[in-house]
Amino acid sequence: MFKKVGLVEKVVLYALLSGIGVALIIPFIYMISISLASGETVAKMEFTIWPREFTWHNFVELFSNAQILNYFKNSIILVIFAIIGQVLSSSFVAFGFSRLNGKGKNFLFLVLLSTMMIPGQITMIPQFIIFSELGWLNTLLPIIVPNFFASAFNVFLLRQFMSRIPRELDEAAKIDGLGYFGIYWRIMLPLLKPILIAVAIFTFNANWGLFMEPLIYINDVEKMPLALGVQILSSTFSSQAVPPWNIVMGASLLLTVPMLLVFFFGQKYMFEANINSGSSGSK
Repeated sequence: MFKKVGLVEKVVLYALLSGIGVALIIPFIYMISISLASGETVAKMEFTIWPREFTWHNFVELFSNAQILNYFKNSIILVIFAIIGQVLSSSFVAFGFSRLNGKGKNFLFLVLLSTMMIPGQITMIPQFIIFSELGWLNTLLPIIVPNFFASAFNVFLLRQFMSRIPRELDEAAKIDGLGYFGIYWRIMLPLLKPILIAVAIFTFNANWGLFMEPLIYINDVEKMPLALGVQILSSTFSSQAVPPWNIVMGASLLLTVPMLLVFFFGQKYMFEANINSGSSGSK
């Protein structure tokens, strides 16, 4: 039996959580304060944590900056194709591991899961050589195309969810004349909608703020996504000049807010994904 929490314990617990919450939100508030600062304040570097200026013209300038809007467009293109690729490929592979029977299926699944333990730094150079031979450097293809080959984590997540769907549905679909692909497309995908939304959210958060891969593969400034573009924006000034930190922080907000909104509105699906990932797998 769980011990009943007393009033003192509740007060201490909430006070501790509130303190942690304040500590975590202070950098975000500081970023908002800098984004609202005037040009004079930026020149003097006299920033405050709590906003004391509200120069909304900074955001007008931000959204009228063709270069930043181009960064934003590239990030949207990258995220849309990444989500489509992960949702389709991961669900298709998970369907095979969950519903098809074959010799060595469980061994192959363990091999797939073991790839999650390989650090990305180990495969970075081989991937660069492969994409260089394919002529994909300085494009978004080295970042987009791998998403169409599934993710081990997403496959595991979707397989666990599929294992809870009764196999009687498969048998009924076969009687109606559906093959494996028909079962996947017309039966499984509609039932997987909540977990597919969770996969889409995970993929969005992983690709929206992507920095390392664009830094490696993209040289043309016009093809860079927003995360790398913000870094370029803050470093394209001489050592004597002060970067426009209000514009840079405004662009950082443009990078941060969509992730917060997606997480806020999709947290119930992410919670459901975490719950279902602990269910037992199919045999």
